[in-house]
Amino acid sequence: MAEQSDLFGPRVAEAPALSVIGATADPCAELRERFAAFGPTALDEGDTLALILVRCLRPGANAICAADTLMARFGGLGRVFGTPEPELARVVGGAAARELSLLHGLLVRVLEHPLRQRTVLGSYEAVKTYLRARLAALPREVFHVLFLDKRNQLIADERLGVGTVDHAPVYPREVARRALELSASAILLAHNHPSGDPTPSRADIDMTRQVADAVKVLQIVVHDHFIVAGDQVASLRSLGLM
Repeated sequence: MAEQSDLFGPRVAEAPALSVIGATADPCAELRERFAAFGPTALDEGDTLALILVRCLRPGANAICAADTLMARFGGLGRVFGTPEPELARVVGGAAARELSLLHGLLVRVLEHPLRQRTVLGSYEAVKTYLRARLAALPREVFHVLFLDKRNQLIADERLGVGTVDHAPVYPREVARRALELSASAILLAHNHPSGDPTPSRADIDMTRQVADAVKVLQIVVHDHFIVAGDQVASLRSLGLM
């Protein structure tokens, strides 16, 4: 995947605060008033992001401009949250990038909570929503394992492989070892396709079978393997591939 060029200077590690556009002393004044009068439902995604950014951009920076730029560059709010912090910093600076990463971490914990409270097998939509928030915006493939207890509730979600734009290394023995350490009874596999195409590759199918074979002798079940590609999540079990 070709890397997009910087919008705010050639090859800078971190962008300075965006300059003020227009003569309005506080570009977010109208947004603040609307929020105070009608609450968050009166704001669209860009407006909400601007009100978050205005708290952490340098004085004089235009939060509305910054929000619009982030939305355009990364493809919407769902892709802004979850984008690695260094990539965000190239657009809005380090302080704002750290704030967005903190909010994303909080969002992931909120979505993870119900998976720890009830059976995952009855909450596939919740699992998919959680995985989208966790993996959709990442620029390189990563491999995650969700370890489940005997009631199929989440014990832990761990990243066991980090790779390139089209491959992440997977070691079935490592998956089996970690499952034993956590006393897991079952697992869910997940990885992302930064290309945006959720179609499982032959390598994805073969790897799933290798992991299933490695943990089967330990009486651990692989319930499914999810592939996250942007807003889409494919299930190998639903596709009849496992």
